[in-house]
Amino acid sequence: MAKKNETRFVCTSCGAPSSSWAGKCPRCGAWGSLEQDFAPRTAPGGGKAPGGVPQARAVRASEVPLLDRIPTGLDELDRVLGGGFAPGSVSLLAGEPGIGKSTLLLQACLALARRGRTVLYVSGEESLEQVASRALRLDGQPPPLDLLASGDPEEFMDLLPGRSLVVVDSVQAMGDGESLPGTLSQVRGVAARCIEGAKRSGVPLVLVGHVTKDGQIAGPKLLEHMVDVVLSFEGDRHTAYRILRSSKNRFGSTDEIGVFEMGEEGLRPVADASLLFWNGAEGGVPGVAFGVTLEGSRPFVVELQALACPTPFPYPKRTARGVEVNRVQLLLAVLEKRCGLSARTADAYVNVAGGLAVRDPGADLALCAALASSLLDRPLSAGGCLVGEVGLAGEVRPCPRTGARLREAARLGFTRGVVSSFEEKNFDGELEVVRVGSLSEALAALFPR
Repeated sequence: MAKKNETRFVCTSCGAPSSSWAGKCPRCGAWGSLEQDFAPRTAPGGGKAPGGVPQARAVRASEVPLLDRIPTGLDELDRVLGGGFAPGSVSLLAGEPGIGKSTLLLQACLALARRGRTVLYVSGEESLEQVASRALRLDGQPPPLDLLASGDPEEFMDLLPGRSLVVVDSVQAMGDGESLPGTLSQVRGVAARCIEGAKRSGVPLVLVGHVTKDGQIAGPKLLEHMVDVVLSFEGDRHTAYRILRSSKNRFGSTDEIGVFEMGEEGLRPVADASLLFWNGAEGGVPGVAFGVTLEGSRPFVVELQALACPTPFPYPKRTARGVEVNRVQLLLAVLEKRCGLSARTADAYVNVAGGLAVRDPGADLALCAALASSLLDRPLSAGGCLVGEVGLAGEVRPCPRTGARLREAARLGFTRGVVSSFEEKNFDGELEVVRVGSLSEALAALFPR
């Protein structure tokens, strides 16, 4: 008689199965990545007969009702989600330990409960007393929500219908008792069971996930493919600010970010996020330039800082925080080749003030200006911001939504904007606009002889 389950091993990096344990994955070559998994064995001759499968019926798109989102009341969270939680959706929220994942979701639950919605918070890591005391501290009154301390998803599947939101904290703490919680088979099985329950009941469900020491979401990569929304909560625990990003969203855009400030009463959405990444101080220091980056639909004024100092070593050092170091090396090469400004004998350090990670190529021109300002030891004129992408030929390319970027800069008090001459729109009236076609033209306008 065949056994119910057979033991096998699965690589946590690539998902390749193996019949026996080995120190190195035979497919991807990762060391120490094989973990025990329990794969169900199908009995010979099992499965449904072809005649027993119900025939599918095609439905016109016009007959499918549109989703009615459930806003949480936290503006920054709703912005990232695309307006709120979609019914029947399953979201995965991951982040470093202690960053505020449970606090954010508990505040969302309390906001919904205060509006008469019924929510359920399932905790697999904390006791009911711990969750209730945190909710009391956040809300200041007895929390009007349902709590459950359980490590088995089967215990709360019958409680899903009729809820406006269900939070499971966390997916790594849940299991069915066949093996230890957090293993590949358990995480995959728990996620599949929660997804099935959410889709069947039409209730939005949020899974809290752990991360590895490398910052990746713990568990199989299949977990991110199974859920509808993948959110990451970022930030430094030594600062008060947190950033919520979406790397996957089947119901909206993945470009939006949410900015929160951690305080004594929990997380508070930041209304004017530009002031977090720009301290309002004028220029006057060599190596400091201001650019306007775009995160989703919101422009942010960022302060780019560069420091170039002579090095006694034959290989100069390149260090960057907030931007990719390869991007810094590329722009240094463009400065040397197209503008004659060499950094071969200088160490270069680049930083984005405020801790924002800038991925927008529209900040290239501001980064080049900061590097050139430090290499020349000449400050940029006050009141100016730069918007433009720099190519390998030294040309300054236009950027999406330049008008919105300039309006944000003008709102914060900037008086001059440097943009690409290839921009077709006219931006006069918002602030003084200087158009440049190449990086050399931009440096000539910024650092007149």
